This record gives sequence, structure tokens and C-alpha cells, in this order.
Amino acid sequence: MDIAVLIKYVPDTTAKISINGDRVDESSVSKWSISPFDEYALEAALAMKESSGAKVTAITCGPTRSEKALRDAAAVGADALVHIIIDDLVALDSTKIQGLLAGAVKQIGAQIVFCGKQAADTNSGSTGPGVAELIGAACVTNASEISSDGDGFNVLRPASSGSERVNVGAPCVVAFDKTTSELRRPNVKGIMMAKKKPIESMDSGALGVDVSGSAAIINSQSPPPEKSPGQMFDGADSVSEVVQKLRNEAKVI
Repeated sequence: MDIAVLIKYVPDTTAKISINGDRVDESSVSKWSISPFDEYALEAALAMKESSGAKVTAITCGPTRSEKALRDAAAVGADALVHIIIDDLVALDSTKIQGLLAGAVKQIGAQIVFCGKQAADTNSGSTGPGVAELIGAACVTNASEISSDGDGFNVLRPASSGSERVNVGAPCVVAFDKTTSELRRPNVKGIMMAKKKPIESMDSGALGVDVSGSAAIINSQSPPPEKSPGQMFDGADSVSEVVQKLRNEAKVI
């Protein structure tokens, strides 16, 4: 069983984001990390490796710094690493990125793909379904639990009435929500071994994907407006004023 895990290297959720020239200033981001939901996808794949001997290949798409995400994946147990080199990932729309990822999945011959339900930077949630469409695979999203079920998988996901279990066979793409599994962290031995692990590099030409003419173009990015300063009230004498503001200004009562 070969499992391809799609991971994205994004600004850490604790990192401060600044805008420069109507674009996010990536050079000012102090900390980058694997997108959190992708970490759960990786953990699920590593659990499958332990239980059934699956081979886990981590695939990322992005500039040179994205190699760190692959090294981190290798440090916790990923067997093979693939880097699709794209210097300016923001310049591509989601369909182009899905095309690159799908091309890499086809090239390594994986029939099973795990990924996060959405990336922490864009939150679009389109990667899993998009890749599934391009490789002709079934897709299960928002997975919170997965187990091997003979020739396929038994996946737990939310439903309108609570939760449902879905059986899916290869080829398939499973997009993960947060799971109950504790994420493994690299130890010193894993980190040292990851430094020596080879990374297979690919580009759009090698994958046969035309990345020109993106359908979506970002005109500008801007931080949210600053919140107005809060108001403080002290003592019982201010109760009537607070009630008036809640009713007439906040309109919550």
C-alpha cells in the first residue's frame, strides 16, 4: 500500500502577518510550519504504516523553504519526499496547484492520497476534492477517524444527523479534520536521519502541467481594520447605561 500525503508549508498560526505592497510580506514571517490539518493526515498515514506496512510519501508544492516541511515529515516517519518547486505559489490559483499535486501523485503511482481538509493560510478546502477529480478517485472529506477495512478504508466523518461511517476503496483521496490521535513529534535521531533523506524534485514542465493563465488573480491583501477601543463600566450605577448600549448599540437584547 502506497500512501501519498499532501502537505503545505504555511505561516505558523502564531506568527504575525504583515502586508507590504498589497501582498503578504512572506519575508517577514518569523515561523513556518506544516498546515495543522495536514499534520493529522500525515499522522493517519504513519499509523497505517505501522499497522499494515504502508509506504508513506510526503509531497509538497512551493518555494525552497518548503523543503523544511518535507524534512519534518521525514523526521516522524515519512519514507519518501517529493518537492514540486514553485517559487511564487500565491501566483497560482487552486486548480493549477491541484494539477501539480495530481501530476506528482500519478508520477509516483500512489492510489491512496491523504491531505488536510483545508490549508491554514487560504482555508479554501478545495485541494482534496480537486486532486480526486483529476486522478479519477473517490473523495471523503472532513475525516476524523480512519481504519483499514480489507481492500479499503472505513472513514468516520460528520453528517447532518451526527456522524457517519463511509467505506471507500482505492483509488481514493481522504481529507482530514482534526482527529483524536496524538501527533508524533520528531526526536533527535529522526531529525538527523531526515537531514540525509533524499528529496525528489519536480517542476511543472516535468509534470506536464501548464501553470500559466491562472483564473484567479489576487489584486490586493490587507489586514482587518483595527477594533475600536473597549469601554469599561464600574459599579451598580452604570447598569442602566450598559443595558442601554447593549439594547441600542450592540442590539443583543
